[in-house]
Amino acid sequence: MDNGVSPLKARAAQAAVAQGLLGEERLIAGFVDVAGVRHAVGELRRAFPDHFMHAFAAKAGCLEGILRLVRSEGMACEVASPGELGQALNAGFPASRIVFDSPAKTWGEIRMALRQGMTLNVDGFQELERVDTVRREQGGSASVIGIRVNPQVGAGTIAAMSTGTLTSKFGIALDDPGSRERVLAAYRERPWLSCVHVHVGSQGCPLELIAAGIAKAVALAQEINAQAGRRQVTVIDIGGGLPVNFDDDTVSPSFGEYATVLREIAPALFSGEFGVITEFGRSLLAKNGFIVARVEYTKVTGGHHIAITHAGAQVATRTVFMPGSWPIRVSALDRTGRPKSGPGMVQDVAGPCCFAGDIVASRRELPLLEPGDWVLLHDTGAYYFS
Repeated sequence: MDNGVSPLKARAAQAAVAQGLLGEERLIAGFVDVAGVRHAVGELRRAFPDHFMHAFAAKAGCLEGILRLVRSEGMACEVASPGELGQALNAGFPASRIVFDSPAKTWGEIRMALRQGMTLNVDGFQELERVDTVRREQGGSASVIGIRVNPQVGAGTIAAMSTGTLTSKFGIALDDPGSRERVLAAYRERPWLSCVHVHVGSQGCPLELIAAGIAKAVALAQEINAQAGRRQVTVIDIGGGLPVNFDDDTVSPSFGEYATVLREIAPALFSGEFGVITEFGRSLLAKNGFIVARVEYTKVTGGHHIAITHAGAQVATRTVFMPGSWPIRVSALDRTGRPKSGPGMVQDVAGPCCFAGDIVASRRELPLLEPGDWVLLHDTGAYYFS
């Protein structure tokens, strides 16, 4: 049967086994296609004009080596936790090239971000009051500061990944009674607020839905500027969220296709009226990484074939707990790392964690796995390494 392993992945797995990077004591490894990441960043940059600043979403791949790689390709960095921020600084991103997003920023994090001049996106009115206090303490700040708004445009196919719903925990809801007026007042009273931030969602969200939310943020920015009689809002942060095709090796949708949809629905982004920040992560890394894990044991239970491997919920958390929303392709390799051949056998690929649901792939038809073989988990370059 066709085992679905590209020549590049096969060569990498074979080399890792031959060099002892995978073996009896090295049971699992993640691989990153450096050339593939560089190509993806190049495709992103070619799809958008030069006034777009592309910040890599660190949550998608917070290993310092990955962050150094995307920094070397000219990207900025978006962080949403103190751990991500520490990794970004270790990877050499200057504060001026860091965008700090989080719905739970502490007093200390706000003070540090404003002191160092990071871009800061405020998630709610209570946080905005803290920013007021910190700016007074510090005598102002060189930071670009914005408010994250929730355009309330609806959900995609994965509710947990949709942040532009009526009741999302993120941002300030634009369409709640009196909310838009309160946001406009916040900008009117704070001439130093110069950014509007929006992020509609990611996997499972169609491009038109994402673009519709961005268009509402653009309209808000234009209304703020009309209210101020000047260009108060100079930056719009449109987040990331380009979904990834996990069904095969095809890259779809592309950055170019997304840019085309944005030009149609939110054309002001391309006019130069605003500087634009993006926050792509999964779409840059997912298809440029994979995981290989050892098959330790196999068994037959009730006529059901099960392979116990070293890749489970500890790496594929979303896949294990939401298999319907996050299925991944799995291929079988022999003990040398070569794609395994033979008739297909329906079997489960299970992980090492001590609960019954630790299943990476259920009822998959693969060449029969045996102890000492390897399984290859495709499209796991984003989030699975974190």
